[in-house]
This record gives sequence, structure tokens and C-alpha cells, in this order.
Amino acid sequence: MDAQLKKGLLEVCVLVSLKKEESYGYKIISDISPYIEISESTLYPILKRLEATGCLTTRTKEHNGRLRKYYMITEAGKRKIRESIVDLNDLKRVYDYIYREGI
Repeated sequence: MDAQLKKGLLEVCVLVSLKKEESYGYKIISDISPYIEISESTLYPILKRLEATGCLTTRTKEHNGRLRKYYMITEAGKRKIRESIVDLNDLKRVYDYIYREGI
């Protein structure tokens, strides 16, 4: 998969994984991994970027004697999901054309 396309999809996948409830890094990876490959070294820069753009907020909480960082989606993050769905619908039309005519 094209790296730039995957980067954009991963950002949206992270946001979608946080839509129902806050979560932490390892859980986000396990939620997304069945659909698209993601590693810790890929996830954390994405989380940092989404936080910097106001799509996420964070809080720290103790868990089993260690501090764990939890991520929560903001209204800006939800808006980014909606905008991405429009873009993905456009991309799907192109994919359908290529798949149908390229075979």
C-alpha cells in the first residue's frame, strides 16, 4: 500500500478506535491490527500529531502501579472522521473503476 495513503488511513483508524471510548496505545494497536498493520513506532507519532492538531486530548492515570496515557477524541477529531468518509467514498469510486476496467 502507498505510504501516504496508509498514513492517512491510519490516522482515521486511530480516531475511529477512540470514537466510543478513551483508550491507550497498546489497546489502540490491538483494535486496529486486524484491519491494517500498525506498530508502536508508527502509532505514537500519529497520536502526537492528532493531539497537536486538536483531534485528541490526553490524560494520565495510574494502572497497576504505572502511569498510563489515555487518549480521547475531540469534536475536531469526529469532524475529521466525517471528512475522511467523504474522501474515502470518492476513493472507492476510483477503486471501483480501476478494478472493473483493469481486469
